[in-house]
Amino acid sequence: MQGLSTNIRPNEPFNKELFDFLYSFVTEERKQRINDVIDQRTDYLTVVLEDLYQPHNASAVIRSCDCFGVQSMHVIENLHEFTVSKKVVHGSSKWVDLYQFNEEKNNTVSAINSLKSRGYRIVATSPHEKGITVNELDVQAGPIALVFGTEKHGISKEVEQHADEFIRIPMYGFTESFNISVSAAVILSQLTNKLKDSSVQWQLSEERRNQVMMDWVRKSVRRVEILEQQFLSGSV
Repeated sequence: MQGLSTNIRPNEPFNKELFDFLYSFVTEERKQRINDVIDQRTDYLTVVLEDLYQPHNASAVIRSCDCFGVQSMHVIENLHEFTVSKKVVHGSSKWVDLYQFNEEKNNTVSAINSLKSRGYRIVATSPHEKGITVNELDVQAGPIALVFGTEKHGISKEVEQHADEFIRIPMYGFTESFNISVSAAVILSQLTNKLKDSSVQWQLSEERRNQVMMDWVRKSVRRVEILEQQFLSGSV
């Protein structure tokens, strides 16, 4: 994967002693919050944004991911560079893992291949004639990578060609579609509820849970770099 933009260190083995040391500097209120939130986090569902050019839309989707417990979001940058609007995210980008695909001329296929190699099925949001509604999507058929296209044109031909399934939100008014950030919130709300009502093991694995917890604790402690260096050097 390209461009992990958080402090997650994928290949770092979990150091229980270091974790316990840093955890001791976290307030009791924050500890409770971390434990409550981690229990509701999932990697079974992830969000993919393809070449969005309006920062507030992408930022609003990050916020929705955090609110609905989706731990990771993937951003494909072809023509438009991904930026975060701090006014919109309200700090939520600290708690969601952002993966950016931006090293090739067309990053869509590489992103799709990466997700498929990790066992995700590509579920594209589109008013496709073969599309099913969110309620009809079988959440038990395997992990879901939910792809949203550009604000103006929707998903690209590459996504359409490689998608495993298509879903749509039924529309009953004169307007043909929701804003992308609204669509993401609506779909994530329905899918996370379906997951929790299913027999799917949707919560984070122990290894992934430890990885995310370490990241969150590091982000919750002041002067964490200094404390970590002191611990690893044996000076504490």
